[in-house]
Amino acid sequence: MTASSTRRTTAAHSRLAAVGAIAVAGALMLTGCGDQTQDNGSDSDTAASAPLADKLPQAIRDKGVIKVGSDIAYAPVEFKDNAGKTVGIDPDLAAAMGKQLGVDFQFENGTFDTLITGLRSKRYDIAMSAMTDTKDRQEGIDSDTGKKVGEGVDFVDYFTAGVSIYTKKGDDQGIKTWSDLCGKKIVLQRGTVSEDLAKAESKKCPAGKKIAIEPFDNDQQAQTRLRAGGAAAGSSDFPVAAYAVKTSGGGKDFQLVGEQVEAAPYGIAVAKNQTQLRDALKAALDAIIENGDYEKIMKKWGVTDGAIDEATINGGK
Repeated sequence: MTASSTRRTTAAHSRLAAVGAIAVAGALMLTGCGDQTQDNGSDSDTAASAPLADKLPQAIRDKGVIKVGSDIAYAPVEFKDNAGKTVGIDPDLAAAMGKQLGVDFQFENGTFDTLITGLRSKRYDIAMSAMTDTKDRQEGIDSDTGKKVGEGVDFVDYFTAGVSIYTKKGDDQGIKTWSDLCGKKIVLQRGTVSEDLAKAESKKCPAGKKIAIEPFDNDQQAQTRLRAGGAAAGSSDFPVAAYAVKTSGGGKDFQLVGEQVEAAPYGIAVAKNQTQLRDALKAALDAIIENGDYEKIMKKWGVTDGAIDEATINGGK
């Protein structure tokens, strides 16, 4: 899913990915492998089946569970399938990492802009929700005010994505770039990089032609508003926008306009004082990149253009 997010704030530059690559996701909505549990068994069994278990903090090994804060309404990254099961890119990656660590990643739903707060209050062990790794988040800075609001978090980076604009199909109202939104309304998810970009662009617009920004708790609500004709455009991370274009109304509701911008890493957020957990997650991510599980998940959801070759800690700018 920041306070400023790309989900989840401002960063680097664009990296195009083909919309057609997302097409496979529609056929795979019911095949996610999140929400899995496993029996850790004896210590010797765990060592064989979960080679990185000893890297975890003992308290988490004892629980056998990593609690994950996530905004589970951001297909195809994380969402509920028709049976109510949590599926998507993040749950699949978490399940694969869980096999390396010998624990279950237990996803708990929350609104995106409260996930880091939940991490600070120890409601969650980690936050994994298409959250962009940014310096502001690392340092606990509110990107709107520039003020420090917490101690910040560390990130284990696992994917790269940019931000896209989409409109109703056949009605782009001349929108190709962010500057074309001046004098128009855009809908988006609150606390995301899309909101940051819209605010920044609106400041550049001529007097009397500012961008009207309508934020929602989740991306699905924003899509509903646009579908009903309540705005000129919507914006979200490229994988999410492309998935909506592919699946909403059987592909008849929306269209992408222009190029994606602000390509930046998604990161798993971990409290600053949980360095052992952070390093264990990095080791598990590197392990599934090496054994091929990571690539299989990227191909399954049609997002190979955002794949990485190696896990990074705090690679955001």
